[in-house]
This record gives sequence, C-alpha cells and structure tokens, in this order.
Amino acid sequence: MLWSLWFSFTDYNLLQSPIQSPPDFIGLENYTKMIQDPEFWNSFRVTVTYVLAGVPLQLGLALALALLLDKGLRGLSFYRSIFYLPSLLGGSVAIAILWRQVFGKDGLVNAFLAIFGIDAPGWIGHPDYALWTIIILHIWTFGSPMVIFLAGLRQIPDMYYEAASVDGASRPQRFFRITLPLLTPIIFFNLVLQVIFAFQTFTQAYVVSGGTGGPADSTMLYTLLLYRVGFLEYDMGYASAMAWFLLVVIAAFTAFNFWLSKFWVFYDD
Repeated sequence: MLWSLWFSFTDYNLLQSPIQSPPDFIGLENYTKMIQDPEFWNSFRVTVTYVLAGVPLQLGLALALALLLDKGLRGLSFYRSIFYLPSLLGGSVAIAILWRQVFGKDGLVNAFLAIFGIDAPGWIGHPDYALWTIIILHIWTFGSPMVIFLAGLRQIPDMYYEAASVDGASRPQRFFRITLPLLTPIIFFNLVLQVIFAFQTFTQAYVVSGGTGGPADSTMLYTLLLYRVGFLEYDMGYASAMAWFLLVVIAAFTAFNFWLSKFWVFYDD
C-alpha cells in the first residue's frame, strides 16, 4: 500500500523493475493530470451514478423481501437460500456473460417485450441504457443485505407490536413507528457496506461491456479505467494516483454517512 502511494508521485511504467530502474519522482503531476483528464471525470460521473442509483434500489428490494420472509412463511430456510443465491453468483464472470446475453439485441428481455409489440433497443449497445443493465445486475445481488435485514427484524421485540396493536395502530403505522426506526442501525450498516462494494465494482462492467466501457464510455466505471491505465497502458504511476483518489472518495462517503447517521439512526437502549 505504501509502495502504491510512492508510485503515485512517480513516472512508473509497470514493465520496469522498481529496484533495478527506480521510477522518476514527478511530484503531483499524476494528480494534476487526473484533474485535467476528461476520461477520469467521465468515469467518476458514471461510477457515482451507478452507486447512487444501484445501492438505494438494491437496499429497498432487500428490505421488502426481508419483511416478506419475516412473516413466518413455511419453508423459510429454502426461500432465504434461493434469495441469497444471487449474492454468491452476481459477481461471477459466468453470470456477467449471461447478463450480456439476456440484455443483448436478440436477448430474452427483448424477446419478452416483442410479445407485446414493443420494439426495444439493444440495451447493452445503447449509450442511454447500457449502464442500467449493470445497475440492474447490482440490484439483483440483494441477497446479502436481505439476510442482514432479516436478522435485524428478528431482533425487534414482539411486545412493541403487541402494544401498538392494543392501541389500535394500523400495519403502516407499526412499520413506520416501530419497525423502521428500530431497523435504522441495520439500514446504516448495509448502506455503508454496499456503497463501498459498489465503488469497487469491476467484473460486471468489464464483462458486460467487453472490457471497453462502451458504448461511448457509458459503462466506464472508475475501476475499469483504473485497470486500463495500469495494466493495459502500463502507467502504474497514474493508476496508483487514481487508486488513492478512490480510497479518499470512499473514505469521504463513509465519513459523511457516519456524520449523517446521528440525525436518522435510532439505537434502542
């Protein structure tokens, strides 16, 4: 990690040995280049869009299914395993390849829409929709936060709901006044965790876009650009600077969430 920090201030090519041929120290040039690089800002914008759209939708779906499974359904363990499965498979290359086929011009999604006479575009090949195919893949991996939500729901004492029922509280009132406030620590935990994971997404974008970040750089996530700069262009100095910038951004998002939590996270003492 300290090596990468040092490399971020150097003109270091991946093909050269840092011991036999020490990289040249160039100060803040890599960081200056980063600020002036339109590709950098495009990838940052795409990544922030991916995080801000994907994480809330994923957590919303995970919470909804956790509430459904918390009703004491028969075969709960089976459903929990089935719903958790996407989290195990969602980051795999095989699923990303399958996703590319499903959302292709002649894929299952367009075949289904054609039944209703809808002439849908090639989702992955269209700059306006390509990113959303990756966002949907992220949402689909809702299993992990769902299981955590379900564990949190099981920790809420039944006496709160019984007292609310006696007072004549409706189901929505019980949810917004009991369930949601007592679940805020779990929501906060899932939010922080999923934001960190989303910023580091690589495999899905690489496979779905064919490694190009296209079309028109619409799926060029930050990690994909970092990979290209470091391992295809061999500019490890610039890539190291990008990696440290990403670390700072993730730390800033996390710190902001912790600061914001004091206004909405409720801890039952």
